[in-house]
Amino acid sequence: MTDQILRSRRTDRAATGSKASRHGEWVIHLVLAAAALVMVAPFVWQLLTIFKSNREASQMPPTLLPDDPTTGAFATFFGSVPFWAQLTVSVSALVLRVIGQLTVSALAGYAFARLRFPGRRLLFGLFIAMLMVPSQLFLIGQFEIIRDFELLDTIPALAIPGMFSAFGIFLMRQAFMSIPAGFEEAARLDGAGPLRTFWYVMLPMARPTMAALAVLTSLYSWNDLLWPLIVTPRGDKRPITVGLAGLQGQFGTDYPTLMAGALVASLPLIIIFLVLQRQFFSGIASSGLKG
Repeated sequence: MTDQILRSRRTDRAATGSKASRHGEWVIHLVLAAAALVMVAPFVWQLLTIFKSNREASQMPPTLLPDDPTTGAFATFFGSVPFWAQLTVSVSALVLRVIGQLTVSALAGYAFARLRFPGRRLLFGLFIAMLMVPSQLFLIGQFEIIRDFELLDTIPALAIPGMFSAFGIFLMRQAFMSIPAGFEEAARLDGAGPLRTFWYVMLPMARPTMAALAVLTSLYSWNDLLWPLIVTPRGDKRPITVGLAGLQGQFGTDYPTLMAGALVASLPLIIIFLVLQRQFFSGIASSGLKG
């Protein structure tokens, strides 16, 4: 009789815990759904604004749906901005910056994670300290270096400063430190040196983190505005972000045209993320697990 009572109590507790767990899951899903709606709302508003007239987009109180949908904003955008020239500049700078960032960060991250040399901890601490310094403080020095090398109004001027990142080095260091040492020891027993071990053993195992770093670097490169304004005075050598900024007038802004340009300019970045999203989330999840 006592055993039956105990079993009944255990069953009741399990049922109560299961109900509480399901209730908690519903609450979490509702909160996440509300947060998703808040995040998607600006994008939906952008799409609806594209098909409005400038008068309708600026009127108060604002309207949600366009009264007379039109696609004239796209024609105005392509007629106002040298889109293809600026897109070529943006893509070229992005590719050069991503390749440089991955190369420098992977090599430096592997050195900090696996190689032993004097001052390693101090030097890495200085790199981490750079994360606390606003990037605007480096603008004057970077501009003088680019000017002295006569690289103004060129694609390397846009990409070179972004090739060196303390965050990228930190991310790759954490990725290499999370790889078990047995793989490196096995390669060493087979006669592989540090460079061969890095290239054939460690680097392939860090691909998810490299994909995550590639996505983040692409995002920073594509959205960069201040640095291109400084080093590319001519319009045909400027990236698409500067072209979009030029659509905002001093006394008024054509919001449908601006929204259409922002949508077109964001498509390459969306494609990059969709292609690398699995590696991106895997790399973010696996990095930083071991200090």
